[in-house]
Amino acid sequence: MFYIRVTVRDALNQAMDEELERDERVFLLGEEVAQYDGAYKVSRGLWKKYGDKRIIDTPITEMGFAGIAVGAAMAGLRPICEFMTFNFSMQAIDQVINSAAKTYYMSAGRQSVPIVFRGPNGASAGVAAQHSQCFAAWYGHCPGLKVVSPWSAEDARGLLKSAIRDDNPVVFLENELMYGVPFEMSEESQSKDFLIPIGKAKIERQGNHITVVSHSRMVSLCLDAAAVLAKEGIECEVINMRTIRPLDAEAIETSVMKTNHLITVEGGWPQFGVGGEILARIMEGPAFNYLDAPAVRVTGVDIPMPYAKILEDNSVPQIKDIIFSVKKTLNA
Repeated sequence: MFYIRVTVRDALNQAMDEELERDERVFLLGEEVAQYDGAYKVSRGLWKKYGDKRIIDTPITEMGFAGIAVGAAMAGLRPICEFMTFNFSMQAIDQVINSAAKTYYMSAGRQSVPIVFRGPNGASAGVAAQHSQCFAAWYGHCPGLKVVSPWSAEDARGLLKSAIRDDNPVVFLENELMYGVPFEMSEESQSKDFLIPIGKAKIERQGNHITVVSHSRMVSLCLDAAAVLAKEGIECEVINMRTIRPLDAEAIETSVMKTNHLITVEGGWPQFGVGGEILARIMEGPAFNYLDAPAVRVTGVDIPMPYAKILEDNSVPQIKDIIFSVKKTLNA
């Protein structure tokens, strides 16, 4: 099979370009997305190709432009609303939750809101407390939203195309540190019709000793940890969640029934987090009786993100933390 290397940034750019070309109802708006080519160059070249009507620079007013985007979706367009970081989506959270997520239900199914809210989520590097939190659990908590958290270039491309075509509001959580990372992509995944279904996890590495479940950038760390552990004879099954809501509990249960052990890894805070939800689902479901040890969470530390690099490094999970938790769970 023929493979090419594509960065996550370029995969996202291709997905938006193809969907803008495919459907004239699709448009992109946000801060610096047009003339500046995007704060992270994800929308590079799109303004030159599609012009002011389809690629729209907004003022620094998240509540305003998110509201415009939701209204446009209600009127029949398919907006992609970019937040320069999801930390700024807090300014617009009323639009995302009350206006976008609840309208289909409150209108008894008469009014859909086909919109994608996208941008970088979670910790970057050296940007301190107000620019470093993960919103997977925040938005994953809310019925009416679909919440997607891609890891690889293939994830980014296939899931963004699915999100844009979906008739529901989708929160699409990217990661700034992943934008420049290249991945091998198959010829099939380069097709304009390539879609990844929302709500399906992917096993990135097969193993039979312990299930390691993660999303976004943390999948990279889990795979690195699994490679180290493999040299010691411990085979981890690494699951890339891809979607936070709806959660693919079945994929995790099937794996746990095989490995009999589970840890979850996330960059977000521990309390009421993604890992906590997965552990509860396993506890309540058929896989619980298969566990040979308590399931364990590896998470960010329960504090606002410090600015100092040494403290920042100790506030987000590292490869050594994953290895330690795996060995502890396996009593190895």
